[in-house]
Amino acid sequence: MNPYFCAMGRKKTDKIVFENVKVLDAGAKGVSVAKAPDGKVIFIPNVVPGDVVDVQTFKKRKAYYEGKAVNFHEFSEHRIDPICEHFGVCGGCKWQNMKYEQQLFYKNQEVFNHLKRIGKVELPEFEPILGSKEQFFYRNKMEFGFSSSRWMTQEEIDSEAKLDNKNAVGFHIPKMWDKILDIKKCHLQQDPSNDIRNEIRRFANENGLTFFNPRENHGLLRTFMIRTASTGEIMVLIQFYDNDKKGIELMMNFLSERFPEITSLQYVINQKANDTIYDQDIILFKGRDYILEEMEGLNFSINAKSFYQTNSAQAYELYSITRDFAGLTGNELVYDLYTGTGTIAQFVSKKAKKVIGVEAVPEAIADAKENAKRNNITNCEFFVGDMKNVFNDEFIKTHGHPDVIITDPPRDGMHADVVGQILKIAPEKVVYVSCNSATQARDLALMDGMYKVTRVRPVDMFPQTHHVENVVLLEKRK
Repeated sequence: MNPYFCAMGRKKTDKIVFENVKVLDAGAKGVSVAKAPDGKVIFIPNVVPGDVVDVQTFKKRKAYYEGKAVNFHEFSEHRIDPICEHFGVCGGCKWQNMKYEQQLFYKNQEVFNHLKRIGKVELPEFEPILGSKEQFFYRNKMEFGFSSSRWMTQEEIDSEAKLDNKNAVGFHIPKMWDKILDIKKCHLQQDPSNDIRNEIRRFANENGLTFFNPRENHGLLRTFMIRTASTGEIMVLIQFYDNDKKGIELMMNFLSERFPEITSLQYVINQKANDTIYDQDIILFKGRDYILEEMEGLNFSINAKSFYQTNSAQAYELYSITRDFAGLTGNELVYDLYTGTGTIAQFVSKKAKKVIGVEAVPEAIADAKENAKRNNITNCEFFVGDMKNVFNDEFIKTHGHPDVIITDPPRDGMHADVVGQILKIAPEKVVYVSCNSATQARDLALMDGMYKVTRVRPVDMFPQTHHVENVVLLEKRK
């Protein structure tokens, strides 16, 4: 029998087992990559480059397989034991079994490959990827779901034990919208995050408060969010489905008394088909409706709907690199596109003559203006509107020709019209901050005729995951 392939007597619908397959590389979305004997790629989760495994496939496509490791022959030198008991079932920290220096290596490699293969632009030598000092307990925002029919582990299924309580509070199982993994301890957010979640579960179970059933659309407890800040302030927002005033007050009073350190305690009653809160009325139960984040002496209010970088310490490093790349002297007019709540704009403002921020979300611009007022910043102005519509010739005529543009678009990158307008007005420098180096590379290719990439530095905002930010400096060709 072929030592790499086991398929004797299999029917067309049977799963395939490839034996003694060496994992070669880290691929997209946190899965690793190997090669099958027929030359097709195999995507495998929960393995590390260098592992030698037997792979059972569960999906076959024209160019690739998807499979899982069913037996390990050799362990990679880059492998470590994950510290979380939920690793491998929870999809949140897919690289927790990989040494951190290797995580950085593959993140840096992904950025390079995207910029080279997709962008096809000339690149300078990369500046060293900036790792995070904290590899655990670094997130300032976590969202959890409730379920009355939790995900069962294989051990529980095999035991055939009868479970009287199937309530869960935790994370969605990847690709399963209706299944929640009950989380005992998450290593991503500092305490009291775990205490709050576990106490909510305990109190709800002891008092008969119902957990949400997404298939039948009933139950009191639907989701909740915890936000923390480097200042020590805490926000908790509970999302209820049933409008049960007695149950709501019981839970909110419990949280208020059990965790007096909560700065902002809020809730929402949401009976929509989805659990997004951005179109919902949020009710303040106790404290104020925001928490304060601090960065280099600046204070930023963060409300329940605000966007803020979810790693506060690395956000400071990211913004510092952005400001350094911009090379401001105090005489420049800076445009900050996709400004969000204006954090980058205000962070660079003391080095600029004036900063103009543009953002599509009205609430974010309201926050930006309020934060500028709070920080006594008078050289920032903020405007709301769809970027491709607002950022036009009339806007430039009204607010001035920028010397530097800073752009930090969403994962989809910049709209082609926005790229076209940047090329039309041709500022001396563009600093492009991206959470998706693939779309960043696409945009760099569009700008390559006029701009040269002169500096690149990836920043790891999310240890234990495949996600990476990247900062690029573009300077006008002479």
